[in-house]
Amino acid sequence: MLRLFPIAAFFVLIAPVAAGLAGVFLPAFGYLPVLGRSAVSLDAFADVMAMPGLGRSILLSLGSGLAATAISLLVVTLFVAGWRGTRVFAALERLVSPLLSVPHAAAAFGLAFLIAPSGFLFRLGAEATGLLERPPDLLIVNDRLGIAMTLGLIVKEIPFLLLMTLAALPQTRAGEMERMTASLGYGRIVGFVHGILPALYGQIRLAVLAVLVFSTSVVDVALILGPTTPAPLAVRILTWQQDADLAMHFTAAAAAVLQIGVTVLALVIWLIGERVFGFVCRVVALSGWRARGDLAMRRLAAFVMALSAAIVLAGLALLALWSVAGPWRFPDPLPAGFSLSTWMRMPGSIAAAFGHSLMLAGASAILAVVLALGSLEYRVRSARPGPGRALGVLYVPLLVPQIAFLFGLQILFSYLGFDGAFLAVLLVHLVFVFPYVLLSLSDPWWAWDPRYGHAVRALGRSPDIVFWRVRLPMLARPVLTAAALGFAVSIALYLPTLVIGAGRWPTVTTEAVALASGGDPRLIGATALLQALLPFLGFAIAALVAAFLSRNRRLMRAGA
Repeated sequence: MLRLFPIAAFFVLIAPVAAGLAGVFLPAFGYLPVLGRSAVSLDAFADVMAMPGLGRSILLSLGSGLAATAISLLVVTLFVAGWRGTRVFAALERLVSPLLSVPHAAAAFGLAFLIAPSGFLFRLGAEATGLLERPPDLLIVNDRLGIAMTLGLIVKEIPFLLLMTLAALPQTRAGEMERMTASLGYGRIVGFVHGILPALYGQIRLAVLAVLVFSTSVVDVALILGPTTPAPLAVRILTWQQDADLAMHFTAAAAAVLQIGVTVLALVIWLIGERVFGFVCRVVALSGWRARGDLAMRRLAAFVMALSAAIVLAGLALLALWSVAGPWRFPDPLPAGFSLSTWMRMPGSIAAAFGHSLMLAGASAILAVVLALGSLEYRVRSARPGPGRALGVLYVPLLVPQIAFLFGLQILFSYLGFDGAFLAVLLVHLVFVFPYVLLSLSDPWWAWDPRYGHAVRALGRSPDIVFWRVRLPMLARPVLTAAALGFAVSIALYLPTLVIGAGRWPTVTTEAVALASGGDPRLIGATALLQALLPFLGFAIAALVAAFLSRNRRLMRAGA
């Protein structure tokens, strides 16, 4: 039976993506018999190319994706290089999980409340200087260059890349290499770049590429912070896909193929950049430059890292403040009063969305954990230690633009009469939840000392007893943490829920993003705060259950 788990995992990761790509390429070239089109043509591509502002939409997607990925990776690299092993590093390391659990949409709304012309920073400035009586006439949120959108992506991708880096560091002999480069007179940053970064980047490269793919095709952050005239390409594809005119589905499919091309172009540019960076590093190494005086750069990296964390946390505080705010006129730094009226008058649709969010997130997290445990145990019993080639397969759903294969999958589900079904939405959530759950479980699973299992087997017990009575109880905390992570990933999913759910299974995330075009900051604050609190709830329950299970196991409590 264990053989079925890796087969099922492969199906979950590959089949929806392959079917979705087929479902988008066929209508892009004019073939969709269900709508009366059975002749291959390029008319849909001609329609896309004729759309006004298309070039600017492409440049926005390409530029913001490359900038967000490059800046996030640069900040993480400089911070780890300059501060690894210090108290500053340990302090920010503790914030990684809380920051990572904040959904992109909630972080984007918090950033908007912080930097908007009527936002908190301008209110503080007006209070301090007395120069502003009304909000300045500045286009900050939804600016035409996509700067606010890029900043929103940066503050969310930094925790993700830092987590991936922390997981990969033990495999690079970082401490040994750091001591060796220091003994040769290198500064911390340059020594890290020469001695540790090559091995480290090889470990996190797929994660970096996944960030690039996501950033070039993001929708929820773009709807909240991105420009609208024109919008980034992925947002325009969603608009065309939701058009009442069915003929626009062919245009949307052709644009989705174009989005794949934009993402591939971004990947090509990134790969060229890798080679250029490698060449520059070799030149610097041959020059003998050691950069001992790198304190200013180290301080700058720590400042930017702390600032990115502060932006997310301040945004969450503003969401909470707006959700209970009474009258709050500019330039007052704080509301004139506080009230729970916003929470009391929240529409009933939010309650239904809350229930849908719990059902989808809970079911997808449980299924992902079961699938991950079965796949990992199969590799143990088949004497195949380590993740093997499966690691690359895990990133398949993350290396394809969501808007591309989800649109094709929606067409396929519609043809099969499966569109809008709960199981369809659950399957798509599982596609994105499972990679994170398996990545989270892999390291503690393979780090578990197999001698415990050998001892039990020597007593004549079966492998099933080893799994259920020894390995699983000892790894209860990592398993629960992986489940909480899967729960958080599912809560944050916007596009899969919207496209595959066909509006029948709204979640807190889809409701929050739908409010982006509205004008009630109190309702936005309450809904986005509710979305942000759900992942924290998942991690809190996981921590409480883990503490309960280990209450009579002193060493397990100490290891926590």
